[in-house]
Amino acid sequence: MRLARFTLAILMFSALHSALADEITAPLLWAPQHHVEKPNTNNLSVIRFITDDTYPPFGFTQSDGQLTGFNVDMARAICAELQIPCTIQARRWDNLIPALDQGQGDAVIASLAITPALRERVDFTAPYYKTPARFSVRTSSSPDDLTPERLQGQTIGVVSHSAHEAYLHNYFARSTLRTFDTLNALYSALKHGEIDIIFADGVSSSLWLAGSDAHQCCRFASGPYLESHYFSEGAGIAVKKGNITLRRALDYALAQLAAKGIYKELYVRYFPISFF
Repeated sequence: MRLARFTLAILMFSALHSALADEITAPLLWAPQHHVEKPNTNNLSVIRFITDDTYPPFGFTQSDGQLTGFNVDMARAICAELQIPCTIQARRWDNLIPALDQGQGDAVIASLAITPALRERVDFTAPYYKTPARFSVRTSSSPDDLTPERLQGQTIGVVSHSAHEAYLHNYFARSTLRTFDTLNALYSALKHGEIDIIFADGVSSSLWLAGSDAHQCCRFASGPYLESHYFSEGAGIAVKKGNITLRRALDYALAQLAAKGIYKELYVRYFPISFF
């Protein structure tokens, strides 16, 4: 049911792509003035991507059995840019890195967070998206500039024992925090007016805000907040340690997709409410 609702939402928004494209702020992860040299890809005859199909909208299987999602379409766009054939296979989340280690694939594109622990096992491309934190408020709420000074003495909702709670404790120390056990409980409290401001993962919040459950009750305000110490460096494509040629080819393709506007087209397709 959850997947069906998500697929319906994507279909509804697909008709609005042209109108939304100019309004949506896509992540600017590749500086326009930074030139990435195209590596020699003569030794790359095919790229075997591995992904996860249980994480919509990044990767999921449609009712007709077709694998799709933001990560999947990114992989296909990369192969088109490099003019190299590719295959994309779905694996269980806990089998992604072992499959790469065992040579069952060449690259993992599955929203892998770039962490020091994973860097010891694989090489990463530059991040192709980041997961900022965002404030969300009621649609009628104002103002948008939610500074620590403006929120002094006000109550902010947040998931307990999360990086977002730790961030608020550090940077919004003069606000009162009301904690919730789950994201769903946090969103419900905002929707029903039990709390006026919440602070949470921007990606999850953008999908909730765009969905039928939120019913246009709420919107983003301020941000994004990208401090990597709390919210990671972002998601990268993983390759085997030492596979410099493939990593450089993927980094080149990602920069080209951004420069040509293809990255933004894919971003708009899957995130009609930008998390940036």
